[in-house]
Amino acid sequence: MLSPVQPSAASLNGKRFMHPRIKQVIDAVRAAVYPGSQDNLIAICGPTGVGKTTLTRYLVEKQLEESVIEMDANPGMIPAIYVEAPASGEDEFSWRLFYQRILAQLGDDMDVPKSAYGVDQHTGRMVRPYGGRGGGLAALRSGVERALDEREVKFVVIDEAAHIIRQTSRRKLPIQLDTLKSLANGGTQMVMVGSYDLHQLMALSGQLTRRTHVIHFERYREDCPEDVNAFNAGLRSFQKVLPHLWGNDQLMPYAQALLSNTLGCIGTLSAVLSRAARLAEVDGKWSVHALERALLNETQHRQILSEILDGEAEIRPSLTREMPVIRRSTLRRDRSVA
Repeated sequence: MLSPVQPSAASLNGKRFMHPRIKQVIDAVRAAVYPGSQDNLIAICGPTGVGKTTLTRYLVEKQLEESVIEMDANPGMIPAIYVEAPASGEDEFSWRLFYQRILAQLGDDMDVPKSAYGVDQHTGRMVRPYGGRGGGLAALRSGVERALDEREVKFVVIDEAAHIIRQTSRRKLPIQLDTLKSLANGGTQMVMVGSYDLHQLMALSGQLTRRTHVIHFERYREDCPEDVNAFNAGLRSFQKVLPHLWGNDQLMPYAQALLSNTLGCIGTLSAVLSRAARLAEVDGKWSVHALERALLNETQHRQILSEILDGEAEIRPSLTREMPVIRRSTLRRDRSVA
C-alpha cells in the first residue's frame, strides 16, 4: 500500500481563504456596483503584500456565484472578468494589448456574440466600426465595448491598474480617463486594483480623483485586538496546510513576531511561510531557524513600512467624510426666508 504524499511548501502558494479584510472590501465593492451607479471607476488601494491578487479572484468568483441563475437563463452572460493591466515596457500604455486581454477573457470561440467582432448578430452582416480600418485600435475598442454590452459584464477587475496611469504623461491623463470612462459608459464598471502608488498617481489628475470611488484595503494592525485575532486565524489556516511541519500549533508562539515582521499583510505572511517551509524541506526538518531565515530582513521591513505609512497618510483624506455642522442661527435664518 502506497503512503500518502505529504503536501510540500508549494502547497502554500495556492492557499486562499476568506479573511475579514477581504470580506470588508468585497462588501464595499458590492455596495458600489449596481445598475445606474455613478461610481463608474472604483479604485481599491492597499499596501504591497496585503493580498490584492487574492482579493481580485474572490471578487470575480463571488459575482459569478451570485449570478448563477441569470447565467443559466443566458449562457452567453459573463457578469465579471479579471484582467491585468499590461506593463509592455513601452513609453505609452498599450491599450491594444489591454483590449486583447479583455476580449480573451470574454472568449474568442463561436459562443462569443458576433457583434463583439464587428458582425451584427441579427443580420449577420459585417459592421465596420467607426474610427478607421477594422484592425485599428478604434475598431478594437469598439469591439470591446460591444462585447462588454453583449456579455452583460457588470464589472471588470483591473489588477496592477497603476500601469495605465504610470505609463502616461501628465498631459495625457485626461485622455486615459476618457478611455476608461468610455468603457464604463455602457454600464460596465471598472474596478481598478493597485498599491498606494495607484492612489498617488490618480491624485495627479483632479478630474480622475473626482470621478473615482476609493476603497482602502487595509493591513492588520498590532494595536487592534480584533486585527490580531484575525491575523492569528489566518496564520492557523496556513499552518493546517502543512501539518507534518507545523502540527500542534508550532507556529502560534511566533504569531506576534510574524504580525510585526509582515506588517499585518496576509500576502507577505504567505510568502514568508512558503520560504520557511521550503527551507525546512531542504534542511530535512522544521526548526525556528528556518522561520527566522525566511523573515523580511531589516532593509525590506524598513522600506515596506515607510511605503505603507506614506500610503496610509496619502489615502486618508480620500476616505474622510464629515457632515458640516449647521449653526442654529443659520437654521433660523433659512426658516424665516422660507
